[in-house]
Amino acid sequence: MVCIREMCPEDYDQKAYVHWKTWRETYTGLMEECYLSSLTLEKCQTLVRRWPQNTLVAELDGKIVGFSCYGHTENDEGEVIAIYLLKEVQGTGLGRKLMNATVAQMTEYPTIGLWVLKGNNQAIGFYEHYGFRLSGREKTGSVGTELWMVYTR
Repeated sequence: MVCIREMCPEDYDQKAYVHWKTWRETYTGLMEECYLSSLTLEKCQTLVRRWPQNTLVAELDGKIVGFSCYGHTENDEGEVIAIYLLKEVQGTGLGRKLMNATVAQMTEYPTIGLWVLKGNNQAIGFYEHYGFRLSGREKTGSVGTELWMVYTR
């Protein structure tokens, strides 16, 4: 049974594990190993406790297998800050359900954007299939070059 819901304190450790694990699964080969290694499970546990707000979890048979975080930009656009699923549940439709729930949290914004790591073609394809489009905006930081994608209702 799949459930997409707001995260509660009892979920923190499972959400932290999914954060840590999905970064290893997603970004190995796309990001500098030294940066990737710096995101430890302990750091993810600290992050979830520091910023628990605006987080949805995807629960499958009582186990958290994904999460999303959302908010808004300084330009007053909605923003999908993060959306991750364990590799074992990717391709099952759960990502679309999680994205639907995330977008539903931002109904006051006519435009929603997100940053995606350049070269993360699987994620870019998922976002394009959902309706996001590359905007041409880029930023380069400690994780590499990221591309801004926009979804308009």
